[in-house]
Amino acid sequence: MLYEYFDLFLKPKNFFCMKRIFIATFAFFLFTSLAAQTVNTVQKTDQQTIADPLSVKETAHDFGMIPQGKPVYYYFDIVNLGTIPLKLENVQASCGCTTPEWNKEPIAAGGTDKIKVGYNAAAEGEFTKFITITYNGTQTKQITIKGTVWKAPSGSAPSNASVQFLKQQLQ
Repeated sequence: MLYEYFDLFLKPKNFFCMKRIFIATFAFFLFTSLAAQTVNTVQKTDQQTIADPLSVKETAHDFGMIPQGKPVYYYFDIVNLGTIPLKLENVQASCGCTTPEWNKEPIAAGGTDKIKVGYNAAAEGEFTKFITITYNGTQTKQITIKGTVWKAPSGSAPSNASVQFLKQQLQ
């Protein structure tokens, strides 16, 4: 019985018909798979350019030695590498002694801006603070500041007898 089916396809008239069906089916699958490959490549390229449009030129800054009680500031340069405007939604410090300031307006495609980070050096010793940048809804990037706070003298500078003498002479 199976032989009869094969015999049907092996006849010259049916053989050419099956050959055409096979070629049409093969061509359909070939073009479909090539079209699917092209779409995936375009999607991957779009995802790669959109994946991380925010570039920070320097992700960490070391203030070095700073005197206690003297606030210090640093400006982090940022660049929008994307093709659409980039909005910084929030810039959050890890504690209250660190104060970030940023432009609330969107950064144009290819544009640059700055994030000002201040540190109030109230406590003596080494410090490392993390600042989290939230942009484009859910994307985040982290920058860091660090340094060492040295204890400033508790009183004012000692009086200078020479200065007092000059003040008396000028009166």
